[in-house]
Amino acid sequence: MGLGKIIHSDKGHLLELIDEDVQSVNVIKTKLREQSKEAVPSKKRKKNDGKSVLDGMNEEDFRQYNQAKDRVREFYKEQHEKQTMAYNLQARINFKTKVRARMTVWDALCELSKLIDESDPDTELSQIDHALQTAEAIRSDGKPRWMQLVGLIHDLGKILYFFESEGQWDVVGDTFPIGCGFVKENIFPEFFQGNPDNSHPIYSTKLGIYEENSGLKSVMISWGHDEYMYYVAKNQSTLNEQALAMIRYHSFYPWHREGAYRYLMSENDYKMLEAVQDFNQYDLYSKGLQRYDLEKLKPYYLELIEEFFPQKLIEF
Repeated sequence: MGLGKIIHSDKGHLLELIDEDVQSVNVIKTKLREQSKEAVPSKKRKKNDGKSVLDGMNEEDFRQYNQAKDRVREFYKEQHEKQTMAYNLQARINFKTKVRARMTVWDALCELSKLIDESDPDTELSQIDHALQTAEAIRSDGKPRWMQLVGLIHDLGKILYFFESEGQWDVVGDTFPIGCGFVKENIFPEFFQGNPDNSHPIYSTKLGIYEENSGLKSVMISWGHDEYMYYVAKNQSTLNEQALAMIRYHSFYPWHREGAYRYLMSENDYKMLEAVQDFNQYDLYSKGLQRYDLEKLKPYYLELIEEFFPQKLIEF
């Protein structure tokens, strides 16, 4: 079947630009949290200690942080206003009732690279280069094979942008739960004022439609490339629950970095939190200018894909 109908074919570089800006904010904020030794522990705790990662920031760091935030301000305004329960329900119906493409995982990586990179002739490194950088960093640290594969495919869900997305806001950006109250640990929390769910009698409450400590598996996370790829992998791979958590929650910064939404977590989610935090360092810090020999590495990663995706053609 290959690729179906393609949209936004000339705007792939715009998606990548906003995603890079989103990542730059998270890199700065995560580094600052590490430097101030305020990294969220994997131990149980109900809430943060009240300190902000911005406390004690020097003038230059504060300037860089604000510049990065300014670049994503309008993006997050649109995202926060449009990620509603109604939209998220429809997005999942669309996912379950349509097959957008059938192709191998490797071919999907190549197609994503082509769609993004061809719209930006000045790009130095392709999407597949960045995927290999993350995977190779994980591999060089002796992490398990399943985690290496997560490094390779964790951003593959961006291909959703070219299938049926409404814009950049439902593909990239930090993620958050839908169907319960929005919290201040989200970036630009003030923009949720424009979201209809914020005044809903149930969705606006702390727990919303969920029960306390019922577990994140039962929680609807805002639709985007993480959630999309999570469902693809969950339904068609043999990846374990830690791997699936890394894919699903790697953009869930209010949870894995800021310590929010502990009241939704089950006992098992604390194990998943450790896995996601371990993966996050590779997601944020592995991308650079190093270019790997694609043809040399291809056989290794094809074998890795085959190991965990037994069905060669995957439905996207």
